[in-house]
Amino acid sequence: MDFSKRSYRKELLDNDNIPFEDIKRNMQELETVNKYLGGHRITIKGVKSLLYQSTNQLHGRNRNTQLTICETGCGGGDNLKAIQRWCSSKQFTPRFIGIDINKECSAYAKENCRALDVQWITSDYRSVSLTHKPDIIFSSLFCHHFTDEELVKQFTWMKENSQLGFFINDLHRHPLAYYTIKWLTNFFSKSYLVKNDAPLSVLRGFQRKELELINKKCATGNMQLSWHWAFRWLLVVKNEK
Repeated sequence: MDFSKRSYRKELLDNDNIPFEDIKRNMQELETVNKYLGGHRITIKGVKSLLYQSTNQLHGRNRNTQLTICETGCGGGDNLKAIQRWCSSKQFTPRFIGIDINKECSAYAKENCRALDVQWITSDYRSVSLTHKPDIIFSSLFCHHFTDEELVKQFTWMKENSQLGFFINDLHRHPLAYYTIKWLTNFFSKSYLVKNDAPLSVLRGFQRKELELINKKCATGNMQLSWHWAFRWLLVVKNEK
């Protein structure tokens, strides 16, 4: 395996002819992975990093102001549920926007997140025109589906359409991450999509210098990039006042 360069080999999930029941199982297993391998924890770190200027000082918001958070490539909506739980514990009233190109994913997410206040948009995010800018835009395990050139445009879109800023939660391309997830999914997954796509996702993931270069090309400004277990990057860009 060559880990020095990103792979652009398509994942099975990127094909148009996958039965939805297979996609549904994939999303259910992904929710479990995010829960137990720290994906949701990293997403909440992203929200907090944009919401708080310091440990206790809110960044231009108060707890009585409704917080609007938008996820691109929202899939089954498990990240939104995790954010809702955190917001409830902090007495925030969140409103969500979930964008996904797959109408069946949107329908499943609507059922999966039926207790949440969510505006569901079934569209390629690039075609979405948001009437009111959400406070925060983010993506989780979404960016590795795109080329570096496409990500320059994606970062720019997220910056221009958010008030406080945006963040991404995505994979670190590393041999240990690749072989570990390959072993785990081979033994514990019941989804052929997960077994094929999980290790391939790592090969499509990022190394630090690549994310730094992408951000530099689109000149988003104030970037914070941090590594988190298990082999995830959290990239946060705060909009200037």
